[in-house]
Amino acid sequence: MNATIIREIEAEQLKSEVSKFNVGDTVRVFAKVVEGARERTQMFEGVVIKRQNGGLNETFTVRRLSYGVGVEKTWLLHSPRVERVEVIRRGIVRRAKLFYLRDKVGKAAKVKEVIMKSSK
Repeated sequence: MNATIIREIEAEQLKSEVSKFNVGDTVRVFAKVVEGARERTQMFEGVVIKRQNGGLNETFTVRRLSYGVGVEKTWLLHSPRVERVEVIRRGIVRRAKLFYLRDKVGKAAKVKEVIMKSSK
């Protein structure tokens, strides 16, 4: 009985439209940042290296290089702080977690890209 009540409450808090992205995709995350009394949108672009859990607790981790230093950020997918997630590039990967990218530098740190065929 308690589990059904919890599921109902969580269902109300789920976002209705979540963009489809997977591990290996290059994404642009637009997150709301509060600075004092002001609120603005900040963009973070990188490769999704991890996606875990499900439902309301689903998280994803994005990694990018910033001035030669690897930066990783983890967000709750259904958080009100995450405005939207844009997919820039689709990647071809064969594993669920891309932690091996932490040890790679330069071209070796790239993920193969899915080449979309346009119908002409």
